Amino acid sequence: MVPVENGNPRGEGLRERKRRETAKRIKEVGIRLFIERGYDATTIDDIAAAADISRRTFFYYYKTKDDILLTMQNAMGEILSTHLADEPATKKPLQAVRDAAIRVAAPVPADELLKLDRLMRSSEAVQARKVASYVRHEQTLFEALREKWPQKERETALRMIAMLSIGAVRLSLDTLDREDGKRPLAEILAATFDAVEREISSATHPACSHAPSS
Repeated sequence: MVPVENGNPRGEGLRERKRRETAKRIKEVGIRLFIERGYDATTIDDIAAAADISRRTFFYYYKTKDDILLTMQNAMGEILSTHLADEPATKKPLQAVRDAAIRVAAPVPADELLKLDRLMRSSEAVQARKVASYVRHEQTLFEALREKWPQKERETALRMIAMLSIGAVRLSLDTLDREDGKRPLAEILAATFDAVEREISSATHPACSHAPSS
């Protein structure tokens, strides 16, 4: 992620800032129309008109309207990796990813996230691309884990942690939808990661997990 100063990336020129602002406007307008009219009922021409741009300009920023919904989803691996870099290397890798994921999710209101997630679920094409993106996110997160803990003998375990972590995010989003947004995603993520960690711990120390409590 680009460092930000006073709300704008450092060293960003006027042209780049206008481009970023236009892309953001198109995305916000598109999502608003998707919510108001439904995803399938909203056309690219509708979005372009509401964003006060031409159809040609729309395609300069987004290839399809699917890309508007997938903007945040496509950045998941990079965002998690950026926040992972801020975690101390003294933490266990799974705990570090857990804390990074919670920090990413904490500022996002549950109702807003639920609307976006359900919009993506409403389109089979978008949902298919969303599911396919998880493999890429696993690889991106694995590379970030390997950079932080570069010991060669840990690579297999770190790859498993990347897979488990992205899986925990997927399950948490499913829970958010199933519960109708009753709990914030950060809380759900904490519970999901904790359940994974408990299971790993019990598998590693089965005698402890079945020992009678005093």
